Amino acid sequence: MSNDELHYLPAGELAAAIWQRDVSPVDAVDAALKRIERLNGTCNAFLTVREEEARAEAKQAEEAVVRGGELGPLHGVPISMKDLLYTAGLRTTGGSLTSESFVPDRDTPLVERLRQSGAIILGKTNTPEFGLMTTTENRLGPPCRNPWDPTRTSGGSSGGAGAAAALGMGNLHVGTDGGGSIRIPASLCGVFGLKPTIGRVPPYTKQWGGFGAWPTFAQAGPMTRTVLDAALLLDVIAGPAKGDPSALPAPARSFRPIGKERLGLKVAWSADLGFATVDPEVRALTEAAALRFRDLGCEVEEATPELDDGAIAGTFVSIAAPDEVAAHGALLEKQEDKLCDYTVRFLRAGENITADQRVEAQRKRTELWRTMDSFLSRYDLLLTPALATAAFPIDEPPATIDGREVRPGAWSPFLMISNLTGQPAASIPCGWTSAGLPVGLQMISRAFREELILEAAYAFERAQPWGERRPPISDDAEG
Repeated sequence: MSNDELHYLPAGELAAAIWQRDVSPVDAVDAALKRIERLNGTCNAFLTVREEEARAEAKQAEEAVVRGGELGPLHGVPISMKDLLYTAGLRTTGGSLTSESFVPDRDTPLVERLRQSGAIILGKTNTPEFGLMTTTENRLGPPCRNPWDPTRTSGGSSGGAGAAAALGMGNLHVGTDGGGSIRIPASLCGVFGLKPTIGRVPPYTKQWGGFGAWPTFAQAGPMTRTVLDAALLLDVIAGPAKGDPSALPAPARSFRPIGKERLGLKVAWSADLGFATVDPEVRALTEAAALRFRDLGCEVEEATPELDDGAIAGTFVSIAAPDEVAAHGALLEKQEDKLCDYTVRFLRAGENITADQRVEAQRKRTELWRTMDSFLSRYDLLLTPALATAAFPIDEPPATIDGREVRPGAWSPFLMISNLTGQPAASIPCGWTSAGLPVGLQMISRAFREELILEAAYAFERAQPWGERRPPISDDAEG
């Protein structure tokens, strides 16, 4: 099998080929590392590459296959980790100069599970400092660039994982999502990304081994080229970590979709959630995708929960900013000169939020949860655009959308609500603009129903496949 076939081979198929001795883990890892070597200079998806160790582990994985016996579900499969998650013995920066040389002595529980599954870690993918931005720029090096147009952003904060997934730089990728950080780059890079229900996957705050600061908002999750691969990865990482009081019980069964011919779901479609301004081309592509669910046996109707954009943003900041101060506020005194400007601004904002404001934000958060839960009790899925625009030039977020002046951040109005409510949500590729840029459709379900999202996404993927379309820069790399 050629390098091109290996680095774009779905992880589930690669794992099966390794078990059957049709593919060597050495060849799979070699293909991924060569891909990274050729393309990382263009897109800056990886901050650290673990070449020597990955090759050594691939040889050990091959020897284990030859010996026979039980193998893990991801035995020999190359995987990347977002650089917010601790990896023992491997540089973990959090996207910050303040930890540029930090090498943890432990794995976060999620990483530990992946190692036990037999996956081989290729390296750490790019992130803004502490995951605080919706695009991926930091002071460690150049920005992460979009695989479909390197002059444009890959999104954030899991921008490196999104770019790596789109370009075949590894077969599986782990991102994190505290305010849309999996779904933004998934949409902009044309891959599938799932934010699980809060508590489904172990946390990655400092206590657990990571740079995360928002334990009630953020979850790690899969970013993959296929829905089945996302389910495979979620099967490995889901489940409670010992000692985590907020963890959900272990899943009762696999998340792998069974592949229903007819979904039979009641689906709500909202083009703007009642307040967003959306690019006309994005709106047309996502609406067509939503209506495609009728062909899959679903009842689709236009419906929007009663939400206030200002309440969502204000509530989020009033909780997240003080949490960030608790995690990283000490750096303002000791190493402010090394921090990014956006980190300093967010930490200063957190210092100015009072206890009363935080309590009020928690009350509003409960109201938002009730609104969304009530709405989703009447529908199986809520579909929206993942973003209001396609990828834009680096450092040039849109000041206008559809001819209207918009506030900063108005290009990502749909995502934060499911972090506040804890409900699972995904972005699935649903088309490309006339400029050749991918567009994502967001899928939200009631809490604990990841399997429903995966089943619906899998049905859509079979009806409207996207996997054969590859970024133009991938054609410039042999192998």
